[in-house]
Amino acid sequence: MSLKRNILDLRKRKEKVLQGGGEKAIQKQVAMGKLTARERVTSILDEDSFHEYDMFVEHEARDFGMEKKELHGDGVIIGTGTIYGEPVCIFAQDFTVAGGSLGLMHARKITKIMDHALKMRVPLIGINDSGGARIQEGVNSLAGYGEIFFRNTLASGVIPQLSVILGPCAGGAVYSPALTDFVFVVENISKMFITGPEVIKTVLGEEISMEELGGAKVHSEITGNAHFYALSEYECFEQIKKLLTFIPWHNAKKAKAFPPKPPRPEYKIEEIVPSDPTQPYDIRNVIKAIVDDSDFFESMENFARNIVIGFGRMNGETVGFVANQPLVLAGVLDCDSSDKAARFIRYCDSFNIPIVTLEDMPGYLPGVDQEHMGVIRHGAKILYAYSEATVPKITVIVRKAYGGGYIAMNSRHMKADFMFAWPNAEIAVMGPDGAANIIFRKEILAAADPEAMRKEKVAEYREKFANPYVAAAKGYIDTVIEPQETRNMLLHSIEVSSNKVDGRPAKKHGIPPF
Repeated sequence: MSLKRNILDLRKRKEKVLQGGGEKAIQKQVAMGKLTARERVTSILDEDSFHEYDMFVEHEARDFGMEKKELHGDGVIIGTGTIYGEPVCIFAQDFTVAGGSLGLMHARKITKIMDHALKMRVPLIGINDSGGARIQEGVNSLAGYGEIFFRNTLASGVIPQLSVILGPCAGGAVYSPALTDFVFVVENISKMFITGPEVIKTVLGEEISMEELGGAKVHSEITGNAHFYALSEYECFEQIKKLLTFIPWHNAKKAKAFPPKPPRPEYKIEEIVPSDPTQPYDIRNVIKAIVDDSDFFESMENFARNIVIGFGRMNGETVGFVANQPLVLAGVLDCDSSDKAARFIRYCDSFNIPIVTLEDMPGYLPGVDQEHMGVIRHGAKILYAYSEATVPKITVIVRKAYGGGYIAMNSRHMKADFMFAWPNAEIAVMGPDGAANIIFRKEILAAADPEAMRKEKVAEYREKFANPYVAAAKGYIDTVIEPQETRNMLLHSIEVSSNKVDGRPAKKHGIPPF
């Protein structure tokens, strides 16, 4: 064969592979409102930057008639490309080829690009759209999943791992996304569950739809398995690209710096928090009054909404925010919010992102349900995460800081680097009402007007204890600041902490309260 004929042959082979599972399968994919695997890859990456590998890989199964089947690329696309000019590794399961099912060669392609991402220290983006393990390949499929899970764990805390659920993701397949840093889902397209509706109906006699069992909203609002929720695939891709502007490419770098911008003038920090300590407000507006261009990129927005987590920039540098949300359950900590915050804190610590904590909460959520759900164990996770973190840690007590919640939200006792409080901050073992009822119970009951006496004692307790100056007098608060000083104090604290070194005892690893 001449070189020209070889080139023509190569082109024909490529063209055949690029058809995936064929025109009918592609039309079926489109009819479900889904993009094809290659459309997804090219939509995420910079134009003309995708380089595909292992295009001609084929499966090796020989049982159950598989020897007669040709599965182009074995149902998964892998390669490298760039996003905003920076290199990334990516794979996308192709549902048009055998339902994107995972066999041995399919898994080997994925593990190959995972190894490449870890070796080259670049982010890994995985697009999941698969019917699960390829039954015809038996234990080889299970082995493939195991190899992927192991690599997810090796890469954890070293490179960013992003999972994009754009179709079914069932059975053992769900554990790879669960092991990654961020999971993206799209309304009416994403499905995640261990056992599907049919199995549940057979075993338990319960009928439930795929959407109700493991749809995008379920994982965004109820389970907390998803971090970002989108209404379309294109919106999802924009979320991925925006996230990558906030995080570093690997754990030995810092996130890329951007030109500094002041917050937008409509966010006036001194006007956001009500003077009445019982009145709610949106803590996200406080964050927007602090960060550059008032641009706050929230994660897990719809799950455990009593705490807010996400990224912003201060003086062009990425900062992670953890903030109690007084709009929901008065901003208390509970099982879910503790899990949400702890995981985010560990992410920021792994990737050199300073953590700013905005505190306004009355403590941990009381109740039989919380106790029986294990609030002790879950609540300990946030204590562990803050204590373990060695990145710059700065806390601002905006209003309430009571009891164990005060300690948990990155207090000086958790080795916060800087502690600030607004002048209206209330720092105490419990709120003035509850404390007065306990401390002055006898006086209140013996008074001619118990209610008047109770109000008097509540005011007395607030004057003596529920203010920032008692903690400041003991050095637990570095300084009491005016609200409009907050941004400048944070900017200075982050700058001063930029070369922070904080050692921990030598050990293989700790034992978090999982």
